[in-house]
Amino acid sequence: MGLEEEIEAIEEEIASTPYNKSTEAHIGRLKSKLAEKKEKLENQSSAGGGTGYSVEKHGDATVALVGFPSVGKSSLLNSLTNAESETGEYEFTTLDVQPGMLKHRGANIQVLDVPGLISGAATGKGDGKQVLSVVRNADLILFVLSVFEIDQYDRLQEELYDINIRVDQDPPRVTVRPKIKDGIKITSSADQDLDEDTIKEVLRDQGYVNADLNLGESVTIDRLIDGLMENREYIPSITCVNKVDLITPDYKETVDEQLRERGLDPEAVTFISAEAERGLEALKDRLWENLGLIRVYMDKPGRGIDWEEPLVIEEGSTIEDAVEKLGGEFKERFRFARVSGPSATHDEQQVGTEHVLEDEDVLKLILRR
Repeated sequence: MGLEEEIEAIEEEIASTPYNKSTEAHIGRLKSKLAEKKEKLENQSSAGGGTGYSVEKHGDATVALVGFPSVGKSSLLNSLTNAESETGEYEFTTLDVQPGMLKHRGANIQVLDVPGLISGAATGKGDGKQVLSVVRNADLILFVLSVFEIDQYDRLQEELYDINIRVDQDPPRVTVRPKIKDGIKITSSADQDLDEDTIKEVLRDQGYVNADLNLGESVTIDRLIDGLMENREYIPSITCVNKVDLITPDYKETVDEQLRERGLDPEAVTFISAEAERGLEALKDRLWENLGLIRVYMDKPGRGIDWEEPLVIEEGSTIEDAVEKLGGEFKERFRFARVSGPSATHDEQQVGTEHVLEDEDVLKLILRR
């Protein structure tokens, strides 16, 4: 029996086993074995080569457009960026990843039009694995849904989950430290619904015979396994609904209800028409807000403040991070900095490398001669 058949057999057993306290440990072992075999299959696929869809990252952040065929991703890319992705009223117009660059609020945001997913992409259908591998490297996922097919959101989530992308989740607060002897010791700062024997069984299935496990949250079996695996990606997302120019105001209520059924707040979803270029400015603003970027305006010696091309860095970045991004002589000759703006207590405040910058600060670097 090959790996794919073994995976299918385990999935069928999990699906057919009722979940309760008496079956918890058994299901835990099955899920642990499933994760291990999926990782082995993924490694085999990577080693096997193939065309792939590798795209070099450029700009200040990368957004992946994720959606099924013909939801309008190519039209959206063309409307947002300088790209010229082929568009058409038929499925699979885009057969390779199409990059474009969105310039917004001084940032250069790389937007990738990922080939339309199909059901079963995570198992390789329609070059699905290669397609999804591009998404793993994105800073933000933008789900693109057709206004007439909101239920596609469920399948997109499933496909990403199956390739170990955890959307809108924080990594589990699970740490494990292998040791030489004394078996498995568990410490926890939260009450656990899983019993200790189940937790130990999962660890043993992952190859831990002697280890100290610390749980910083109440974990499910899935979260425990995720915390033990190294091939998970945790990526935030936002959602837009395209083709709203084709519906009546009454139908909008139906769409809102379908979104709520999937845990999506209609107020947090951006309604657009890529063809009619409606709602695009609101979408750009939401991309910016959810990427967590800030602008820092550089006060350049002899030239004053550059208001046109700010330094774009991640929210929470320090002076040290800014200098690191600037690189070159700035890093080598840095003495101290002067900051004006939201993060400063007064104009031209002298600060060191640990000072945390905020959006629209003005930064002046003082360098050694």
